[in-house]
Amino acid sequence: MAASLPLALAYDPSPLQDFCVADAASDVFVNGLACKDPARVSAGDFAFSGLHAAGDTANALGSRVTLVDARAVPGLNSLGVSMARLDLAPGGLNPPHTHPRAAEVLTVVEGQMHAGFVAADGTLFARVLSAGDAFVFPRGLVHFEFNFGDRPAVGIAGLGSQNPGLIRVADSLFGATPALTDDVLAKTFRIDAATVQRMKAQFATKK
Repeated sequence: MAASLPLALAYDPSPLQDFCVADAASDVFVNGLACKDPARVSAGDFAFSGLHAAGDTANALGSRVTLVDARAVPGLNSLGVSMARLDLAPGGLNPPHTHPRAAEVLTVVEGQMHAGFVAADGTLFARVLSAGDAFVFPRGLVHFEFNFGDRPAVGIAGLGSQNPGLIRVADSLFGATPALTDDVLAKTFRIDAATVQRMKAQFATKK
């Protein structure tokens, strides 16, 4: 019986109608977002303005991600895609992170980025990307982008989920609530408890 079942290739639920525009006013909890009455849907539900504007990179990392998901564009609900703009100041870093529900393809539109991901066996796949170059990050794998140049860099990413999720490696370990114990982190990173405390202090306030 199991062998006769069709193989499901989509990560997000497949739509059963032309569209399922998200209803932000609904308090119904579903896997995704509840649908708005089609009679109340307009063209604005499928549009977003703002990707032309540079993100504010005046922060400790020198980076900013502008995510366009189903919360920003209700018409993306149930379609299994989203996108983002990545701004990196000179020396800016989008730190190692994962998207548990989406693969990603990044296209550099301005400047240069050193981008890469780490496979499950520990192999690093990375290269320098220039304007017009694209790079794929498989779903769930740790990846990063770094601007080693002397001018800003900009990228546009497509993601294979309306809600790709974001787990920053350092933040999740040293900034978790409740906190991971010092013993766990000290043994994991082969450092002492005092160093763990200093690291936790760096991530006490999440940005």
